[in-house]
Amino acid sequence: MMDTALKRGTDWLAGGGLRPTRQRLCLAALLVGDGENRHVTAESLYALSVTSGEKVSLATVYNTLRAFCEAGLMNEVVVDGSKSYFDTRMDDHPHFYWEDSHELTDAPKEDLAITGLPCAPEGMQIARVDVVIRLRRA
Repeated sequence: MMDTALKRGTDWLAGGGLRPTRQRLCLAALLVGDGENRHVTAESLYALSVTSGEKVSLATVYNTLRAFCEAGLMNEVVVDGSKSYFDTRMDDHPHFYWEDSHELTDAPKEDLAITGLPCAPEGMQIARVDVVIRLRRA
């Protein structure tokens, strides 16, 4: 991996207070190494790691993505209750889900207006609102 990608990955892990193990560093460099935001599934990140020549098991990818989410480095976006995407962009923003390609992309947040939310049940607070706009060909 390129030095810049490893440096970005190391800095990203440090920002979440995570120790830079070999597997974490490899996956972090793949996720943020070029400075772009990513929407990945565990399977797509695993495939990317294989093509990059890194030896990381699919179970490790799942566990590492969960650790990145718990550290506040990524958000998990669930589509259909069965498919999870992991997003490196941490600001509040909506997503397009492309049904034909099963791809998740950012949608323009300036075009979205949420005018109200229900009150959270007693003792609870709203942590986040995920907006996923499903698209299909007309």
